[in-house]
Amino acid sequence: MDKRVEKISSARDAIEIRILDSATQVFAESGFHGSSLAGIAECAGISKQNLLYYFANKQVLYQKVLDQILDQWLERMDFLATSDEEPEQLLRQYIHAKLRFSKEQPQASRVYAMEVIGGAAVYSQQMREKILPLFKKDIATFENWIAAGKIKAVNATHLLFSIWAMTQSYADFATQMNLVLAQESLSEQDFDDAEEFIVGMVLHRLHAS
Repeated sequence: MDKRVEKISSARDAIEIRILDSATQVFAESGFHGSSLAGIAECAGISKQNLLYYFANKQVLYQKVLDQILDQWLERMDFLATSDEEPEQLLRQYIHAKLRFSKEQPQASRVYAMEVIGGAAVYSQQMREKILPLFKKDIATFENWIAAGKIKAVNATHLLFSIWAMTQSYADFATQMNLVLAQESLSEQDFDDAEEFIVGMVLHRLHAS
């Protein structure tokens, strides 16, 4: 590729990343309906007209943000069904990855949560297409562990729902937690303590100690 073309392409990528990061922040704070392209453009430090060069309208930008969030989330989760490690180690890794996402991408988690709480009016089809295949593989993995006597019989669907709820709450309900704890933000120690507790509770239920 010509160096000038490569430089232009790199600059465009950088602006697009800045727009997506700013959109994630604004959508997390104001939701889809409470956000505006003008506000997102201002947050990104560009003009609204420049933003429209990259994204035709607010819904296109919102869907791109959700695509990015869900892809990042699934990338961290896609190992339960593809590893030969034992259940205990895999579940530890799974819970760790979910909590790290809550710690490192809290605004992204909140954007996704707000879409779900609102009935997934914009993103339900993409959620089905992206989540369901991996979810089915994970359920099959649990069923194989149960059949092999590696874990106690359990409703794997509700186990995964519970892990999602416990780990994602440290992003989606961090404000409530900080109010109760009388602090500005959750600390590294808070996340370490949460991981230890959640792992211990899950493994105890499965007798995978």
